[in-house]
Amino acid sequence: MKRDDLRAFLAEKPYDAMVLTSEISRRYATGFHSTAGAVYLSAKQAVFFTDFRYAEAARAAISDFEVREIKAGQSYSSLINGLIEEDGAKKVALEDKTLTYAEFMSWSTALHATAVRLEDGVESLRMMKEDTEVEKIVAAQRIAEQALEEVLNDIRIGVTEKEIAARLTYLMLHYGAENMSFDPIVVSGANSSKPHGVPTEKTIEAGDFVTMDFGCIYDGYCSDMTRTVAVDHVTDEMRLVYDTVLNAQLAGIACCKAGVSGRDVDAAGRRIIEQAGYGDAFGHGFGHGVGLEIHEAPTASPRGDSLLPAGSIVTAEPGIYLPGRFGVRIEDMLYVIEDGCIDLTDAPKSLLIL
Repeated sequence: MKRDDLRAFLAEKPYDAMVLTSEISRRYATGFHSTAGAVYLSAKQAVFFTDFRYAEAARAAISDFEVREIKAGQSYSSLINGLIEEDGAKKVALEDKTLTYAEFMSWSTALHATAVRLEDGVESLRMMKEDTEVEKIVAAQRIAEQALEEVLNDIRIGVTEKEIAARLTYLMLHYGAENMSFDPIVVSGANSSKPHGVPTEKTIEAGDFVTMDFGCIYDGYCSDMTRTVAVDHVTDEMRLVYDTVLNAQLAGIACCKAGVSGRDVDAAGRRIIEQAGYGDAFGHGFGHGVGLEIHEAPTASPRGDSLLPAGSIVTAEPGIYLPGRFGVRIEDMLYVIEDGCIDLTDAPKSLLIL
């Protein structure tokens, strides 16, 4: 249970309790999603506070935290102070990365204990996924792949980028997604040179690459994938760029395993692109962690000094972008294990010309 993992983490730290206030951390700890609430955790107590809107549902869904309802006129800090006094806690860790400075100082003033920084506490635990978490991410990925399979039938000359993006959104919701991981990116032709381009009214034309970067959320967990397809025909250079990106992705995947740094995984893929003469056209990192958030630790980029832990999930998404001409990106999700990685993405990635 997450409660036990958090307690084990707490036992190694120089503070007596932690207070989780961010929506993501509350969901990680309790498994329950709400827009309001706070978690107090110590060696003795595990309490989830929320308001009237969520109290009944929280009690039905949460088994390892006591659920207490905050009444009108009460503050979370006053209720938590009661627990602090029961525990005799002297130091309480707050999520300094998600609280504004003003919020952190407000909590510090209100609590009857010394407030300290939690830093990367929850994020470090979230990197290592349990089997149930992996299953949810795979379920989200299968929904996205089913949407892709159908939307390929809609990609044709004269259809707009916005229409394809809307269709992907509808299909993922239709097949069971609770929401999108992010707004789908659908860019074609010259627009495909923009890594995070926004879908427009541009119509798809013969000879266009169409890059689609999308994913969905299933039971709180995100999927993320990118596929680039061509319409009608490709030039020799388009084929060369596509093959280069695919080979770069495969090189990074071959390097990816527990104990290897994110920087080394990035370098394995980047080397292929540089050797092909397109080094300046790959300006982002090879990949990022995926879980309750679409971008989380660990990272596989030139700045990725940390070693990839077993149980983490990272993307493999190299790309080449030629401004004003075209771009190609191919993205899978990798489950990192001791002796390699498992590609969680089933969708084909050989060059498809529609």
